[in-house]
Amino acid sequence: MLPSPSDTPTTLPSVLVGPLLRRLEARRLVMWLVGSRPLTLTLRLDEAGDLELDATRCTVVPVGRQAFLHLIDVHLDTALPLDVTIDYDLLVDGTPIAEWAPHLLYGGAKCPNFMLHSRIGQLVHGSCRKPHYPANDGLLCVDRLLAQSPEQRPALLMMSGDQVYADDVAGPMLRAIHALIERLGLFEECLEGAVVEDSAKLYQHPASYYHRADLLPALESNETLRERFFGGARKPIFTSSSADNHLVTFAEVMAMYLLVWSPVPWTLIDPQPPELTAERRQRYDVEQQRIEAFRAGLGGVARVFAHLSCLMIFDDHDITDDWNLSAQWEETAYGHPFSKRIIGNALIAYMLCQGWGNNPDVFGEVIQQTVALCGTAKDRYLDSAPQDTLIDTLLGFQQWHYVLPSTPALVVLDTRTRRWRSENNLKQPSGLLDWEALSELQQELLDHPSAIIVSPAPIFGVKLIETVQRVFSWCGYPLLVDAENWMAHRGAAQVILNIFRHSRTPGSYVVLSGDVHYSFVYEVLIPHRKGGPRIWQITSSGIKNEFPPALLEWFDRLNRWLYSPRSPLNWFTKRRSMRIIPHVPEHAEAGERLWNSAGIGQVFFNEQGQPADIYQHNANGHPPTRMLAPKSPPG
Repeated sequence: MLPSPSDTPTTLPSVLVGPLLRRLEARRLVMWLVGSRPLTLTLRLDEAGDLELDATRCTVVPVGRQAFLHLIDVHLDTALPLDVTIDYDLLVDGTPIAEWAPHLLYGGAKCPNFMLHSRIGQLVHGSCRKPHYPANDGLLCVDRLLAQSPEQRPALLMMSGDQVYADDVAGPMLRAIHALIERLGLFEECLEGAVVEDSAKLYQHPASYYHRADLLPALESNETLRERFFGGARKPIFTSSSADNHLVTFAEVMAMYLLVWSPVPWTLIDPQPPELTAERRQRYDVEQQRIEAFRAGLGGVARVFAHLSCLMIFDDHDITDDWNLSAQWEETAYGHPFSKRIIGNALIAYMLCQGWGNNPDVFGEVIQQTVALCGTAKDRYLDSAPQDTLIDTLLGFQQWHYVLPSTPALVVLDTRTRRWRSENNLKQPSGLLDWEALSELQQELLDHPSAIIVSPAPIFGVKLIETVQRVFSWCGYPLLVDAENWMAHRGAAQVILNIFRHSRTPGSYVVLSGDVHYSFVYEVLIPHRKGGPRIWQITSSGIKNEFPPALLEWFDRLNRWLYSPRSPLNWFTKRRSMRIIPHVPEHAEAGERLWNSAGIGQVFFNEQGQPADIYQHNANGHPPTRMLAPKSPPG
């Protein structure tokens, strides 16, 4: 059992977060852990004995006086067996997990375990996990799956974006972040282009809670920047942004990761409400209840991370809303030192907490650059020059995407940093991948019989919603409706469709997506090639987020009316030559195609790499919803 804040000892626990199982292969195990000090670790494996995790197998990155990331990368001489349960333990100074983290174990187990799969027979996937959204945590659905059927576990958990919300933070969460920064001595930094000169003054400033727009100097040149990063600009079609607690510093983002991935940091702090107006205090109290409910489930979430390979890719909220939406957005954001630092801090934290574990081989140099930066914090303050240099490096980094050498091949796309920017109108949304990145994608797909593509935004979305986005983009307001979809940019849309048609690319594709806060399945047939290809667009969103129910119901209904198979409006879309077959949610009301319930998706694959069964597990405790193909596809 975890201690409560009132009986927490003065000495910090050795392990604050983890272990998280990241990329697992027969000859290589990648894990992630945060300790309160540099730890002496031993990995104990049934098949390989005890492995000392020295500097050749574990890179330690200090992010505070009492916070040290441990990036564990173990290469094995002998391949581990496939399709069987493998027990493992992580000894800290000789002490097993059962003693320092009993909450990570299922039932009467003495240590956690994992399984390496010879092929991807099934996986779970989802996106959009906002701690203060009033729904249960979809990752707890995975916890229940693992507890009920440990031998039938998925090959992996794919989280396809918005694992954290750096731009939409509840007041009580921000208060907990600041308390944890102080408790762990997370590094401070100087700030340029803001009212406050450094992070310490930011945390104490009256505008730090619910008024971060006021942190920019009141200059006319900062009006656009203030609106985009802190203003909470209204979005009348979909949602309203809530950026008034936007995370700013590297320490804030790192503390957020610790607090959303583990119950242990919560036991070290006892945050109290700041001074607020009556209206703000009322909002704070509502958010406090939601954060407490979120915190209560973190033991199960940490248990999932310790038993299942977890792969990730960013979307905008991991950094900031509408990240790199258009060329104009980029000019505004990267042209101001304060906003560039905000984006850069979130990107450093993403690299350390998410990106590295997906594909460690490409991050060697930037990890060493980060270690050097953290070494400058002699007085707890990071040196600004190397911090800005690291941010510049990461803003130009082009290896966020990755490919898993699995069967079927798993190709994870970076649709945020390698965009096809509009040259004619800088306000127009950029294509989600540029021509070079699309060419590389085609090369990765050549000669595979089937493939799983992870695209944070659906490649084949809901036509009506994409039309609304297009209209707002025409009017010069793409920010109001998150006008980010594959079909919004003619060049990117045409190339991705040509890739699907290519004679040497797979005959079967499964596209896994999130982002939109509702779930759906489309089967897509492109008749320009003999025998296919067959494409399944499977969208699961959100893990802890949902679309406004009444609005989605109308969108769903209008989309069915206006874009039925025989509707002439289809001729005005880029998909007029395709055949779209929607699957029907098993528990939906008559005609519904879009499923609006927080949870997690699960896909079972046949031997050909095609989806055999598709489920959406509901966080509210209702039975899983099966996505059913129509018995007689529409003509």
